[in-house]
Amino acid sequence: MRNVDPQEWEIRCDLAAAYRLIAHYGMDDLIYTHLSARLPGRDHRFLLNPYGLMFDEITASSLVAVDPEGHAIEKEDEAKINNAGFTIHSAVHMSRDDAHCVMHTHTTAGMAVAAQEQGLLPLNQMSMEFYGRVAYHDYEGIALDLDERERLVRDLGDRDAMILKHHGLLTTGRTVAEAFYNMYYMEQACRIQVTATQGGQKVTIPPDKVAAHTAAQFARHPETKGQRPWKALRRKLDRISPDYAT
Repeated sequence: MRNVDPQEWEIRCDLAAAYRLIAHYGMDDLIYTHLSARLPGRDHRFLLNPYGLMFDEITASSLVAVDPEGHAIEKEDEAKINNAGFTIHSAVHMSRDDAHCVMHTHTTAGMAVAAQEQGLLPLNQMSMEFYGRVAYHDYEGIALDLDERERLVRDLGDRDAMILKHHGLLTTGRTVAEAFYNMYYMEQACRIQVTATQGGQKVTIPPDKVAAHTAAQFARHPETKGQRPWKALRRKLDRISPDYAT
């Protein structure tokens, strides 16, 4: 892209990398679901995937800049972005200054846990990182009604992980790296839960004190969360799918 600010270009490259990695790790859903990243400035513009591209096709230059007023919203057959994606991502970006990146997925494991009454259980070290940190939002249908934004934001609060009941997972982060880290390990926690409980096996739950202690251990260095694995993941993409940064 011509005349793109270097800071914006780096955000575009990070977000395009996240799309490729979501596909690589089997967390995509054809052309559906969406990841976004806020652009610099006070107007809360953010980047969203062009509607119709598979996640492994997305590049830094193909991402669509969207404003919070919905000027990119169009009729379904002409839409440049997923309109439901606009509802979800604009809600979070407008209300959470710390949520520079927002990710939403429809994985089998995430949707399975989203249908379970007990929600996410602290069954494993990966799961316990999210102990006391997961929000829940009741299903209201496909997210096309803009008035749902108020309830979605209310339910998310100040947390960086949410289970959309009967729908999927949502994570936020101060960086793309942090949001991806949260999504990757939320997904792993859900996969662990589905595997551990399939067939009706009885599972053991650690004491609340242990789960809370483990969550606090994970939270000790929030300012660098996800940065080290993200650098490794970018190097991986540079080897196997370098066109993401075009």
